[in-house]
Amino acid sequence: MTSANINNAMLSYLQDSPTPFHAVKGLQDKLHAKGFEPLYEDSSWELRANGRYYVTRNDSAIIAFKVGNKNSLKNGLAIAGAHTDSPCLTVKPNPEIIEKGYLQLAVEVYGGALLAPWFDRDLSLAGRVDYRANDGRLSSALIDFEKPIACIPSLAIHLDRTANEGRKINPQTEMSPIVLQLEEGEKRTLDDLIRYQLNIQNISDVQKVLSHELVFYDVQPPNLVGFDEQFISGARLDNLISCYVICEALCNSKDDETSLIVCNDHEEVGSASAVGAHGPFLRSVLERLAGNSSSEEFSKLMHKSLMFSVDNAHGVHPNFVDKHDKNHGPILNKGPVVKLNANQRYATNSYSHAVFSSLCDRVGVPYQSFSMRSDMGCGSTIGPITSTELGVKTVDVGVATFGMHSIRELAGSSDIFLMTKVITEFFSSREWL
Repeated sequence: MTSANINNAMLSYLQDSPTPFHAVKGLQDKLHAKGFEPLYEDSSWELRANGRYYVTRNDSAIIAFKVGNKNSLKNGLAIAGAHTDSPCLTVKPNPEIIEKGYLQLAVEVYGGALLAPWFDRDLSLAGRVDYRANDGRLSSALIDFEKPIACIPSLAIHLDRTANEGRKINPQTEMSPIVLQLEEGEKRTLDDLIRYQLNIQNISDVQKVLSHELVFYDVQPPNLVGFDEQFISGARLDNLISCYVICEALCNSKDDETSLIVCNDHEEVGSASAVGAHGPFLRSVLERLAGNSSSEEFSKLMHKSLMFSVDNAHGVHPNFVDKHDKNHGPILNKGPVVKLNANQRYATNSYSHAVFSSLCDRVGVPYQSFSMRSDMGCGSTIGPITSTELGVKTVDVGVATFGMHSIRELAGSSDIFLMTKVITEFFSSREWL
């Protein structure tokens, strides 16, 4: 594994993952190629030593694990978590708007998105569609239009001379993408567009489109940028970088110990769902992994385990240095970032911090720390939620990025390899016990 190899593979993964559904499908394909077997929540599990497994829920969350050849109840579990969702524009259930002959699709903002960068972009549409097939059964399919089919044009500065002075954006009235210009009397609906794309994907047994979960996304592919290609620019770096890194680490770690990754959905909107960190997905899998152990044994297992909550961190922006605490300013390409907050917006404590630092030292990886300015609010992650739900010791870490929650974000091209190296070591041994 080299930095160039993992970056190129991750760029392909980002390009193929415009939605959480596609992100999970990409992880499934990677895991399957590495010998992981699918499990199903409605079936009994027969797990064996040295087995490799994964299970999905709602097609938008995934858990994968290795059953080591040592006693996991004795040695504890190494767990790493991330999330598959990113702030975006979601298509409303009845989205068609016709104004001056233009067909637009109404959207709802998902998560804490930076709205301004969505204007004047070549946008496409992707997600999951549920339909009734010709034989009457209910079915679903992932679709991705791939080509640019929409745009949200800016209002010309001649019509708003104060635009550069901080104009407020109204997501209800100003963010509906234009997808078609209609002829007089012509009627086109989103269902028509969906049927067209399903036919393109050779899914032709659609009697009726029943529902959809579709999002707009920027078709510009992710790239290595900068004169020396020191940066990665792309959409959904938060948090698909982490999803890819923890999966790569699990696949390439030693098989001695039991290790697990979880990629939840809905982190950007609070994690309160069946597939979010507040939901029962992870606990359900852990209980089945632990077998017929008592609640006491399960509590002991969690006590011996450790979780890395892996989610991007704010790098010090050179144009906005005053937005950062002067003693805690992560720099891109200078290694993983440990995130700390006294008010428990991050789950890191001194013990979990020390474990992560020790692992970095062991594999020769530099590391940094992040603490928010005391006069600014702090974001959060799945770390505190999962730690609260399970009682597992947790450290919040991530790669430094710029432009978090923008339609395109920027990360250091060296940091992906460095983070993967540390988590691979975390999975491979239990010297941190």
